[in-house]
Amino acid sequence: MTTSATAVPASAPADERIVLQVVQPGLLGLMDGSVSTLAPLFATAELTGSTRSALFVGLAAALGAAISMGLAEALSDDGKVSGRGDPWFRGAITAVGTALGGMFHTLPFLMGNLGAALSVAYVSPLGRTVVQVIVRGAIVFFVGLWLGRFGAAG
Repeated sequence: MTTSATAVPASAPADERIVLQVVQPGLLGLMDGSVSTLAPLFATAELTGSTRSALFVGLAAALGAAISMGLAEALSDDGKVSGRGDPWFRGAITAVGTALGGMFHTLPFLMGNLGAALSVAYVSPLGRTVVQVIVRGAIVFFVGLWLGRFGAAG
């Protein structure tokens, strides 16, 4: 089996290349940013009672996650075999998506009223985020369970 069977050739339709090189990295970033900033943001808001503290922790978490995810995407695949395009371009898209995903939860803390900020931050993306966290958590749980049983059997 050759690796070129999975690659997206340069002659592939533009929409196929856009999905692999722009849409997927962007969605990856949005989902990760949304999920990875929740715990530090809400914990800070609840512990300190300060919208300013929560805002800065949320921004720091979003930017830290963006740097991490952007570099991980850029360094994980050179794009030659997979056809996913320039790795640094994909990394930049992932980083921007991650920063935005994290900041969507953070921006309500600009309001200055902790109760209102928490309500907006909880309600706006909460349903989607809860599903993502539960599904991802279940996947991690079952992979761990499977590995434990596999290791115990061997």
